[in-house]
Amino acid sequence: MTRPRIAAAGTALSLWLTSAPTVAQTAASTHELRWDPALDVTVTAGGLAVWITSEVLKGDIAPARCRWCSADPVDASLRDALVWHDTAWADTLSNVTGIVLMPLSAIGLDALAAAHDGALRGAPEDALLIAEAAIVAADVSQLTKLIVGRERPFVHALPPEQKSLTAHPSDNNLSFFSGHSTEAFALATASGTVGTMRGYRWAPLAWAVGGAVAATTAYLRIAADKHWLTDVVVGAVVGAGIGFAVPYLFHSAVDDPPRLQASAAVRANALPLGTALTIAW
Repeated sequence: MTRPRIAAAGTALSLWLTSAPTVAQTAASTHELRWDPALDVTVTAGGLAVWITSEVLKGDIAPARCRWCSADPVDASLRDALVWHDTAWADTLSNVTGIVLMPLSAIGLDALAAAHDGALRGAPEDALLIAEAAIVAADVSQLTKLIVGRERPFVHALPPEQKSLTAHPSDNNLSFFSGHSTEAFALATASGTVGTMRGYRWAPLAWAVGGAVAATTAYLRIAADKHWLTDVVVGAVVGAGIGFAVPYLFHSAVDDPPRLQASAAVRANALPLGTALTIAW
């Protein structure tokens, strides 16, 4: 009885091994994407520098008074229903999911999908394209916040004399639209889009896990009383749109016709106080 079973198992294993695609075959089935190392690195690094600079100068450039001070009935009612009693804990969790888990899952799941298909050598390039989309989305969100000047929900609920006494007054009127939600959905969508364009068989995993983490982050921003519902919805739409558009439009597969081409001239001009990078699209 034992020998026939062993023989049958050996036969089945042999058939599976002969029919399964080799690593080389699987890697050959994935697609190379168009990208320009100089341009994409410059856009990513420049966008990150812009965001960091805006954070450093936030106390000087953020609106001191709200320009959008009212809350519509839907936002107000959902705030009352969804905000947590312990808003600090919700805020901490949203930072964990949005700033730690989301980047790790977006880049990590893409690398896992690439490794599964024997195309791990393309993972660093994927990570750059995902980061590029997320940083562009973050800059769009930051610029919009500074222009719109919407009052945050927890500040809106305070008496007028207490609004200037918050822990970070320069952040009081930067509610629209949610930066956490924008970044999370940009990362999730860019990771899924890049994996799908590459042809990774595990790309749906990046879509599913990334979407779940991004949605959790958006919910926690409301629970933390940092954003209204419309803030996180618009952030999700903008983040997902940029997360899809950047890789899909500018980094199509080399064996497909280009969708959009960016002709870029990157020039470094020496200045007395440093070097300026000029990017012409």
